[in-house]
Amino acid sequence: MTHRAASSDAPGLESTNGHALHVYDNESVFLDTLEGFVAGGLRRGEAVIVVATSAHLYSLDYRLGTSPVDIQELRDDGSFICIEADTMLASLMVDGRPDEASFNRNIAQLVEKAHAGGRRVRVFGEMVALLWHRGEHEATIELERLWNKLCSRLEFSLLCAYPRSAESAQAFGSVREQHDSGQHDSSRHDCSQPQPATET
Repeated sequence: MTHRAASSDAPGLESTNGHALHVYDNESVFLDTLEGFVAGGLRRGEAVIVVATSAHLYSLDYRLGTSPVDIQELRDDGSFICIEADTMLASLMVDGRPDEASFNRNIAQLVEKAHAGGRRVRVFGEMVALLWHRGEHEATIELERLWNKLCSRLEFSLLCAYPRSAESAQAFGSVREQHDSGQHDSSRHDCSQPQPATET
C-alpha cells in the first residue's frame, strides 16, 4: 500500500497557536493532512495529542512507520499520545451533552500535562465529527465551545476535521462560527486568534 507523501506540516499551523477547521472530500487527502500535522509537530519537538477514530489511528500509525523520528520512544515519554475518539467521547458525555467538568478532567489535564517543560502542544480532535455524524448537532457545538474555552486558557494548536457531507446540514454554519473560517481539502486554516469564551 502506498500513499502520497504528506507535506512537512499542515500549512497555517506550523508555528502558531489556534483552532483550525478542515473540511475534506477525500479520505486520502485528509490522512495526508493529519500525517503532516502530526509529523510536523513531532519533528519540532512538540507534544502531539491525537483523538481520532480507530480507523484513522490505524492509518496514521502505518504512515508514521516511515518517519525518521522514533515514534515508540515518543509514545513512551508522553510526547505522542493517541486516543480512540469514541472512547474519549463517551467519558465526556453526561445526559447526552458534553460535560465541562468531565472535559476538563479528561482533556484539559491531558493538554496541561503535555505542556510539561514548556513544550509546545498540538492536538487533533475528531470527537466533534462523530457527534455531528450522529445528528447530535447541539452537542457538537457545545463540545466545540469547550475546546475554544481551553484554547483561550492554554496555548496550543488545535485541528479538527469534518467530511464534506457534514456541510449538507444547514446547522453546519454554527460549526464554522467556532472557527475563523472553514477550508476544504488541501487548504488548512490557521486560527491564530482563538475566540474568547464561545469557542471550541
